[in-house]
Amino acid sequence: MTLYRPLAQTGPAPKGAKRLAGGWCWFTQAEVLTPGRASRIIPASDIPADRLDRLTAPRTPQASLSWAMPHIMGILNVTPDSFSDGGQFIGADAAIAHARDMAACGADMIDVGGESTRPGATLVPVEDEVARIRPVIEATAQAVDTPISVDTRKAAVAEAAMAAGAAMVNDVSAFSFDPQMAETVAKSGAPVCLMHAKGEPETMQDDPRYTDVLHEVYSALETHIATAEAAGIARARILVDPGIGFGKTLDHNLTLLRHIGVFHGLGCPILLGASRKRFIDTVTDAPSAADRLPGTLAITLIAAMQGVQLHRVHDITPAVKALKMAQAVLGAKK
Repeated sequence: MTLYRPLAQTGPAPKGAKRLAGGWCWFTQAEVLTPGRASRIIPASDIPADRLDRLTAPRTPQASLSWAMPHIMGILNVTPDSFSDGGQFIGADAAIAHARDMAACGADMIDVGGESTRPGATLVPVEDEVARIRPVIEATAQAVDTPISVDTRKAAVAEAAMAAGAAMVNDVSAFSFDPQMAETVAKSGAPVCLMHAKGEPETMQDDPRYTDVLHEVYSALETHIATAEAAGIARARILVDPGIGFGKTLDHNLTLLRHIGVFHGLGCPILLGASRKRFIDTVTDAPSAADRLPGTLAITLIAAMQGVQLHRVHDITPAVKALKMAQAVLGAKK
């Protein structure tokens, strides 16, 4: 399989430049990536027509969000054991207050999860997961206009969350955990994010191996999209996430981030979740998750400059302000 990574730029575009995913970036060249061969640079006009169409087609707005500019998704873990903020928002009152704060700080979407999927995490029963998230989603949906996503692998939890007011499903298993999830999402009409993960949370970081991580993750996401389409979910309703830290080493994560633009070739908006993750500590010497903000912001800005549309983060205000400053300096606009 040959992949094409648009060499994205912002600001005034020259004549003949291609708009990336209908958004704020443009490109005139692309890196060609073929397994077993050295990469090479070609003019954008040399990309096969069907692949170029996927790279350039504007993405359909979902959950009240247009993909013409990058957005910030706030993380709300209603869990006792999430890697960064486990236990901080386990009570409904604390979680609802934090959701309101994130909305006030400029979050474009709030992702509510009741089960940790950090490395080594254990399964949470459906009843417990629903009990954690339902009151939070109900109250938040009534209090703010910010759309809510539910972070779950389970169809029954997704169904309860959407009934409570969630507008999107974020499934880190990409329908591979619960066989009922695809049908549930299809019937709902809601958009869904399909993430790549290698293995289950309990063991995924034990010894993850790939022959070619970039091509293997891309191929897996392509398969997940085909599964969703077969269930009746249009590609226009699908977001993709390369799954940073989910069964990946430091080198795997850096390779995916360095080439994240290739995933525009799937024809879907890209969601990126790298906030506070452990590989940032390995690079920047930040053992405490709370000290990984500089690394998180660097990743967010680099990804936004490659056209990534949705950035899942813990620290809303710094991310919103960093994107705003970068857009002003670079002249990034639709």
